[in-house]
Amino acid sequence: MLLRSIVLMAALSSTSAWAQEPTRILFGSCMHQDKPTTILTAINKVDADLFVFLGDNIYGDTEDMAILKKKYTKLGSKPELVKLRERMPVIAIWDDHDFGENDAGKEYPKKEESRQIMLDFWGAEADDIRRTQTDGIYTSYWLDKDGKRVHVILPDLRWNRGALTSVDRATYDKEKAPKNLGPYLPAVGRSMLGEHQWQWLEAELQKPADLTIMGSSIQALSDFTGWESWANFPDDRNRLLTLVEEKNLHNLILISGDTHWGEFSKVDVNDIPLWELTSSGLDMEWKQVSPNQNRIGKDYSSVNFGDILIDWDNHLVTMSLRDEQGDAFASHELPLIK
Repeated sequence: MLLRSIVLMAALSSTSAWAQEPTRILFGSCMHQDKPTTILTAINKVDADLFVFLGDNIYGDTEDMAILKKKYTKLGSKPELVKLRERMPVIAIWDDHDFGENDAGKEYPKKEESRQIMLDFWGAEADDIRRTQTDGIYTSYWLDKDGKRVHVILPDLRWNRGALTSVDRATYDKEKAPKNLGPYLPAVGRSMLGEHQWQWLEAELQKPADLTIMGSSIQALSDFTGWESWANFPDDRNRLLTLVEEKNLHNLILISGDTHWGEFSKVDVNDIPLWELTSSGLDMEWKQVSPNQNRIGKDYSSVNFGDILIDWDNHLVTMSLRDEQGDAFASHELPLIK
């Protein structure tokens, strides 16, 4: 059963009675129900405290709720997913394809029905507030372990998202596609979250925690590519970065999905290094990787999952991308501010 507060009891370390057990959080996105999700075999070999699905957890793409239910049922019947849900707590937010339609926002006509199906699948209780919130399924969770607290925040970037505008097809084919750029233009004056959810998010980000992880179904720190990202909604992106600066939000990590490739991004907000780890996809790939001036290291366009390992004794977070065999192919370390 999914709980808003996940209390994780850990045994004492075998090496020291005073050592704190590390905390490990895995995550991923973009999992097509019709594909063999062999990467889950590798994920199930990792001892972790939590797995976060960041969206496009199925490819629904329909206004027929019977079809949407069947696609969830097909995903749920995968033995390795059943095993994953038995081994560790699993939480989820949606992106466009499991919301219901490619690149859809608040105009999607079946979002009310879709959210009930989504919450049913991921085990939400009948009285879960996400079933009746007027502006989406945003939520947060706490992981308590050995006296340390990790705050996981999952905003909803679909329910309230304003309309997109794009260039015409000829311009896209001539100017955008050759550079691996998308067709969309900056949506100035529009928001993905809406004001009520923004107030919630600002409050959540300021709650005291030893580490805060904000899950975003689309990339937050990449520069503008013409595909969906926070950069496509500059008002939202600027508001997030301003909040980090004004409230001095250290010990914050962003995790994201959507792209069908994995990468690290980093933006220095005054003296605060703000990191984002994008993991995508669990069984989806995209080889035409878009440019990103905030990318640290290389992109990775084969299937992958994300791994955050928190070493409490040494005040260190190791962020890694792992391949289909479970091997880490890219890692970065971030010191925790005491």
